[in-house]
Parts: sequence; structure tokens; C-alpha cells
Amino acid sequence: MATLSTLPEQARRSLTWDQGSEMARHHELAPYFTDGIFFARPGGPWERGTNENTNGLIRQYLPKRTNLSLHTADDLRVIDHRLNNRPRKTLSRQTPAQAFAAALAL
Repeated sequence: MATLSTLPEQARRSLTWDQGSEMARHHELAPYFTDGIFFARPGGPWERGTNENTNGLIRQYLPKRTNLSLHTADDLRVIDHRLNNRPRKTLSRQTPAQAFAAALAL
């Protein structure tokens, strides 16, 4: 929750999530998203934007079923930094960090 509260307001207006059990307590996150939390329909991965591609990139560092408790917050921050500073074709070769900063500047 602390991490979410550090995001600028325009970056946490809504959240679209998969139908997984990881969101069983979504009501605890809801106050952080002014426009609400939305759930993609089963079989509708396109409703989650770049989520599927990002999951593939994360799997390069954390294979499926990885026990995240074996990783420190610093370990996860390193992965976060690498992924957010990796150029993406869908962003015209900008990094997600650059695209995010540009969107916030609008």
C-alpha cells in the first residue's frame, strides 16, 4: 500500500486486473484508485493492456511459481529498475520510465 500512495494521482486513477485469486482482497486497494478497480473478463487478455507482455518480461527474472519471500525488497527493486528502463517497441523505443514521465508532464 505504501508504494501505491507514492504514485502521482493521475497514475493511480484505475486498475484493471486479471480474475486471479491474488485480488481476493481488492477492497483493500480500492481506496487508492479514484476511478475504481476493474476486472478483465475471463479469456480477454487484451483488456489488460500490456500486462501479458510484461508478465513475460518478469518471467525472465522470476519464473512462474517463484517464492517471492526468498527475494528482498532490494532484489525486486533491481528487477523493477531493469524492466522500467528497458526500451520497448510498443513505446517507440522509449523506456516505460520515459513514457511514464512524458505522460505525467501532459
